[in-house]
Amino acid sequence: MFRRTFWFATGAAAGVWATTKVNRKIKQLSPESLAAQAANKAVDAGHRLKDFAVDVRAGMVQRESELGEALGIQTAPDPAGLPARRRPAAIEYTKHSHNRNEDH
Repeated sequence: MFRRTFWFATGAAAGVWATTKVNRKIKQLSPESLAAQAANKAVDAGHRLKDFAVDVRAGMVQRESELGEALGIQTAPDPAGLPARRRPAAIEYTKHSHNRNEDH
């Protein structure tokens, strides 16, 4: 009798474990979960890209100062550490209506 109870309990525990494992995998592969995982990976990639750009910019500033010292050029550093923004040539924009009925 004890043997049957043991195997019954073992089978029930294995069934609960398998059901839990399958339900977790189903939730993990749902469209909402996949979209959230993709969004998180995109955000992480953006942060890594930003960190890379900051490191590159710091290296550029350091190398520029080394070259300036080597060539005897004295320049005042930009307070923000960034070059002045370039302004695009003046482009005249015409105001367009987004009403599709006015096209006819």
